Amino acid sequence: VQLQASGGGLVQAGGSLRLSCAASGPPFSRYTMGWFRQAPGKEREFVARITWTGITTQYAESVKGRFTISRDNAKNTVYLQMVSLKPEDTAVYYCAVKRPDSDNYDYWGQGTQVTVSS
Repeated sequence: VQLQASGGGLVQAGGSLRLSCAASGPPFSRYTMGWFRQAPGKEREFVARITWTGITTQYAESVKGRFTISRDNAKNTVYLQMVSLKPEDTAVYYCAVKRPDSDNYDYWGQGTQVTVSS
């Protein structure tokens, strides 16, 4: 499985961005998809995840109400809609895939930079 994240950029505080992560390889319709981020000098942290049905989602407290994760299994793509962005959201954002039989995320994308200016 290869993951290609895109959609990052520079935005002012209060603005919006939509990240996409396209997966290639075996169909990923039964995989859990997640978004993580890593700010300079900080550990990588969980942002959001979505199960393969799209019914169950989970968010970090810091992004609840502002970020929305979704997926299109027909396009092998997962999205992260981000609104009301804050400078503390600045980070490299990574998408990841977890197989149904795995405890950890198995595949990672290369990351896309999100920079929020104050």
